Parts: sequence; C-alpha cells; structure tokens
Amino acid sequence: MIQSSDNALNQPDLNFRTKFFGINWAFVFIVCAIASIGFALLFSASNGDLEPWARPQMVRFSVGLIGMLTIAMVDIRLWLRNAYLIYFITLVLLLAVEFAGFVGMGAQRWIDLGYISFQPSEIMKIALVIALARYFHATSIDDLGKLHLTFVPLLIIAIPSILILRQPDLGTTLMIGVAGVLILFLAGVRIWIFNLIGVCVLLAAPVGWQFLHEYQKTRILTFLKPETDPLGAGYHIIQSKIALGSGGFSGKGFMQGPQSHLHFLPEMQTDFIFTLLAEEFGFIGGIGLIALYCLLLVIGVIISLRARSQFARLLAGGVTITFFLYVFINIAMVMGLVPVVGVPLPLISYGGTAMMTLLFGFGLLLGVNVHRDVVIPRLGDT
Repeated sequence: MIQSSDNALNQPDLNFRTKFFGINWAFVFIVCAIASIGFALLFSASNGDLEPWARPQMVRFSVGLIGMLTIAMVDIRLWLRNAYLIYFITLVLLLAVEFAGFVGMGAQRWIDLGYISFQPSEIMKIALVIALARYFHATSIDDLGKLHLTFVPLLIIAIPSILILRQPDLGTTLMIGVAGVLILFLAGVRIWIFNLIGVCVLLAAPVGWQFLHEYQKTRILTFLKPETDPLGAGYHIIQSKIALGSGGFSGKGFMQGPQSHLHFLPEMQTDFIFTLLAEEFGFIGGIGLIALYCLLLVIGVIISLRARSQFARLLAGGVTITFFLYVFINIAMVMGLVPVVGVPLPLISYGGTAMMTLLFGFGLLLGVNVHRDVVIPRLGDT
C-alpha cells in the first residue's frame, strides 16, 4: 500500500464559471427526458390522475435534479477525503434497519423518521462505489496482484451484501455484489484472483441457497417455467409477457393498455413500469427508451475514460456500472430473462430513495467531468 500526496488534495478548486460550463448538459437533458417519460407513465398508471404517483415523483425529481447539479459542482477531492466516512455512516444505517427498521410489503428495508422514510440499501449502492474507488486509488499497480490486499475490498462488498440479504432484498444484494466485482475488474485486479473468487462463490452457492427465504427460492425456480404456477409465483411474469406481446410494434396508445388498466399487470408503477411502456407505445417506445439509456451509458463511459486520476476513473465507472445494472436487470426481469428480484427502472419507476440515490450518483459522474483537468496523483506518486 502507498499513501496520499497532501499537496494534490489541497490544490485550489475551480471557479464557478468553469464548473458551470464543465457540466455535460447533454447528459442532464437526457436525464430530464427520461424522467418526463416516467411522469407520463405514472400518470397513465393512475388512470389519468397526478396522484398518488406522478406528482410526488415530479417533486422528488425536481429536488434531486437540483441536488445532482449541486453535487456536480463539488470538488471531487472532497469525496476522496470522506469516502470511508460515507461508507461507514451508510453501514451504520443498514445496521439500524436490522434492529429498528420499518417493515413494509413483508420486508424490513426502511428507516422511518415519521415525515420521511428511506432505504439505506439504495444509498449503499453509491457509498460502495465511493469506498472502492478510494481504496484502489491508494493501491499501487503491483499490489493489485497480491491476494491478501484483495480481502479488504471483498469485505467492503461482503458486509453490506450480507446485511441487505437479511432484510431480505435479493435484488439489491445482487446489484451490489456484481457492481463491486466489476469495479475490482476496472481497477486492474488480476484475472487469476477473479477465477479464485468464482470458484469460492460456486462452492458457497449451496450454503447461500439455504439462507434464502422460501418465496425467493420459489421466484428463482418459477422463472424457469412460470406456467407451473400461473396464479402464484409465475403470475407477475406471465402477465408481463402478455402485456409486452400485446403492445406490438406501435402499442395500444397512451392510457389504452388493457393489461395495465384492467389491473392484470401487478406493480405497474414500480418494477413492471417498462411493461406498461411497451404495452402502450409498443416496440418503438421500448427501443426509444433503451436508446436514451444507452446514450447515458456512452456518456458515462466517455467521462470515465477521460478522467485523469484512478479515483475519478473508478468513481465514474462505478456509477455507470450501477446505472447499467439497474436498467439491465429490470428490463431482463420483466421479459422473463432473470428472476423477479424487485429492481426499479431508473428515473422511471415510482420511488424516492432509488431516484435520489441515482441522481446523487449522476451528480458524482458529472462532477468527474467538471473536474476532469484536476490531477489527483495515485497515492504515493509525485
């Protein structure tokens, strides 16, 4: 391990004008466009009423958008200095859920403060990225091939994963685990270490299976053949496939989807909102939304590649990976390609913590672009 250069961390910050014009406004515009599609779909899901979903979502997005632009202006060295503190605080919140969390929909995932409730597991998705980026910024290239130095980032990934799995929240657990491993890959951890991790995961899988709740096991088994339980565990995915197919090429029309408006489609405002889109706007609408998501992913990759420090590169790359996993898992889930695990569609699905956390992550991504000319030497470089 090697240590930081204090001079690099204490360089003066950029002025406001430089920061403002350094924001990737195309990215911001696409984010707003996707969110607007979400508002329309939530309006449709409630049969032409702004309540109970569209109006609150608009308010949350407006607040989150201001927060995203504010975070983009923050010197990224602040996140480097406080990375472990952010991770630790989020870990404490996860522990608080374990002992005093609010139970909703059969799961103990929320902290209820009376006037607001939130999911620490969503916050951990970004806190993990910041912590891993900080760790590998302080790791020399030679150390990336040392097995014992890989234990720390694996613990950074494993501890919150175990706590989240206990809530239970299999979808978020998978997202954190996969995102963490991909960040290790971006950091340059040797392939033989990944092979070893893979073998360990395979050996531990039977044990992990025993810790899953019965409904989680049923979801995993049923996704292979949902027709075996059409009114139970297979109901969601069967109705989703019917709605996807009925949309055809151009869709049934706005607010005209029979599966959704006759209430055959469950959770259409959250996990299955892409199905609502495909039923009302068809193949064209689905591909259009995916194209917008791809534009955000491309911009995220470009920002990551242009970053001039390991921390900034991994921070941007980690946020982009997390966003990709949101999109991929949700769309694959409603198409029956992966089990139903309860992952929201980013910027579209109804929800507060997921929306705010994602916009916070986007703020970090934009911040990397704003501060792309700020050089932060790998800790120990001169």
